[in-house]
Amino acid sequence: MNEHDSETMAGMMSEKGMIAEENRDDADIVIINTCSVRENADNRFFGTLGQLKKIKEKRPDFIACVCGCMMQQQHIIDEIKSKYPWVDLVFGTHNIHQFTELLDNVINERRKLVDVWESGGAIVEGLPTKRLYAFKALVNIMYGCNNFCTYCIVPYTRGRERSRRPEEIINEVKGLVATGAKEIVLLGQNVNSYGVSSHEGAYCAAEENGMDFADLIYTLNDMEGLERIRFMTSHPKDLSDKLIQAFADCDKLCNHIHLPVQSGSSEVLKRMNRKYTKEDYLLLIEKLRRAVPNMAITTDIIVGFPGETEEDFLETMDLIETVRYDSAFTFIYSIRKDTPAENFENQIPEDVKHERFNRLLKRINEISGEINKTYEDTVQQVLVEGPSKSGSDTYAGRTETSKLVNFDGSEELIGKIVSVRITEGKQFNLKGRQEI
Repeated sequence: MNEHDSETMAGMMSEKGMIAEENRDDADIVIINTCSVRENADNRFFGTLGQLKKIKEKRPDFIACVCGCMMQQQHIIDEIKSKYPWVDLVFGTHNIHQFTELLDNVINERRKLVDVWESGGAIVEGLPTKRLYAFKALVNIMYGCNNFCTYCIVPYTRGRERSRRPEEIINEVKGLVATGAKEIVLLGQNVNSYGVSSHEGAYCAAEENGMDFADLIYTLNDMEGLERIRFMTSHPKDLSDKLIQAFADCDKLCNHIHLPVQSGSSEVLKRMNRKYTKEDYLLLIEKLRRAVPNMAITTDIIVGFPGETEEDFLETMDLIETVRYDSAFTFIYSIRKDTPAENFENQIPEDVKHERFNRLLKRINEISGEINKTYEDTVQQVLVEGPSKSGSDTYAGRTETSKLVNFDGSEELIGKIVSVRITEGKQFNLKGRQEI
């Protein structure tokens, strides 16, 4: 979501004739787009702000802008005002469409500006975008979240769920395909509830007898020229049988789902306000694998949530053995200010959280490596993204199941889908050679 917001701001600046500068120290304007999901991101943000102060001291005309989820929290704004008064522009997640207007005010009036909206209002369509890749694109289908998991700040920083109209999404994808996009990623905090809420006059499928999320997938699957469809993120409580069936029916829908579980303990899940049990989740996994046996499944897991016992943690370890995730984003629980879990009793000691985290990560990585081994001597369709980090003549891309593949290739392959025979399944990626 933040990456796509950054693409939008880059597009708005490009429309004004501004040019991207790779070296931060040489830029006239720097925008830091923030995320509040993890404490580590908060710490990095303030560290980066401190580095920008040195540029400001050398060049008083330098403009520092900060935006994103962190700015939707008043205590963050207060800290910036008190400790970083040289920051020129502060805005939030809800008024990105005003960015260049706000920037003009800062430049022309030589004043500092804080403009953060509490809620999103109507969805603004047609904003320019400077995309990171020409051949694959991020497409927002909705904004905000209604779930209020007790550990999460997102509903407070992104607001309530608001869905875009399906015709706007379809027209955007058509335009992307016309300009060379082969793959799209449909984005939402919870794509499974697309079209459910009518908050602030947003699109509501039930009120209009319109498309739900699965319908949207089926429609996009018929679009000529589009080759791959992905989406993120799904909330398990809203994963429908209709959407699961779409994986079996839609040849362009990639055989990969990111389905955050957060914990394997039903008791912890209840305290997290996730609204499903371990058994509910495992039933979804069974249905997904019945629909598509080779489905790649990834997840998010939080270790050390308040009150998590050793028995609760072992339930999580049991879950990963049962599901056998292709990979997982694993997090050590950190308190997010103004969330319900901030005030929960039985906060877990840091040494216990780290010990459990290390046990979990070790086994997840082992399972990932074991799964990757099964790809050896198979031929995979790989969308080539660019040069690999592993060598000058090596290129990298992703399979339908979102596996990273490194293979000997050439620049003209970038943006194409090529056949690659997998020669080695490693712990975090695959190695292969192009099939000619």
